Amino acid sequence: MMQPQTAQEQESQRQVVEWEPPMPPTDLIFDDGEPLESNLHRIAMNVLIRSMLIPLADRNDYFAGGNMFIYYSSTQARNRDFRGPDFFVALNVDGRTDRQGWVVWEENGRYPDVIVELMSPSTAAVDTGVKKDIYEQIFRTPDYYVFDPFDPNSLRGWHLDVNQQYQPLTPNEQGWLWCQRLGLWLGTWEGTLERITGVWLRFYDQAGNLIPLPEEVAQQQGIEQGLQQGIEQGLQQGALRQLLRLLTTRFGDVPTEIEPRLQILNLNQLEDLVEVALTVGSLEQFVNQL
Repeated sequence: MMQPQTAQEQESQRQVVEWEPPMPPTDLIFDDGEPLESNLHRIAMNVLIRSMLIPLADRNDYFAGGNMFIYYSSTQARNRDFRGPDFFVALNVDGRTDRQGWVVWEENGRYPDVIVELMSPSTAAVDTGVKKDIYEQIFRTPDYYVFDPFDPNSLRGWHLDVNQQYQPLTPNEQGWLWCQRLGLWLGTWEGTLERITGVWLRFYDQAGNLIPLPEEVAQQQGIEQGLQQGIEQGLQQGALRQLLRLLTTRFGDVPTEIEPRLQILNLNQLEDLVEVALTVGSLEQFVNQL
């Protein structure tokens, strides 16, 4: 015969039934007030973030950020053990969400696919030591790179192999490193950005073409548009001079009031009027065709 439960056993059973797993912390800090190492670091970070707008323009399932905390465990959050990569990209996520930081348990367990740390003498040991171990063993981030904006020859990178261990990446002839997750090269580029000339970390496509920033695309389009307009204006002026010479040859002096009327016409209209000038019998008939 089954013995009735004691009060202690009933209380113990009630506690087991009512137990729920602890919820992740919600009082997260997303800004510790620490600035970037230098203005060069700030520009370098923003350049990497803006670089994603062109090659990933047709995608809404990615997020590119920088200098943001990544929370990956309750213990880390409680200990205020902040981890904020200078640049990272996460693929196959909702890119339309406005984020203060990257909270793994709010991102369906997704970690960054690519991380770049912009080193300085004071952070190099951590970036290539403790952080590298975390990105390899906890984040499992496939592609990790480090670069010191003040040292053009400092670019290094690792890729996660089939055994989930980082293997050093071998640079190509230009010194660039392949980024498998993005299908792009990561390398240096010398030029002027935000009025500062230096050697910057930039992305290149598979063929070796520099991935432009949005402002560079706009500038190039403006140059091309200006060149096209210049060519069209040159052709228009050439057609105008040809038409005036033809009219002078056929009909003598051309009244001065006719030229302003011709100047507002486009190239196709002027070319059509050349045919008219060759067929009409008088200047008056030509003017009637304008």
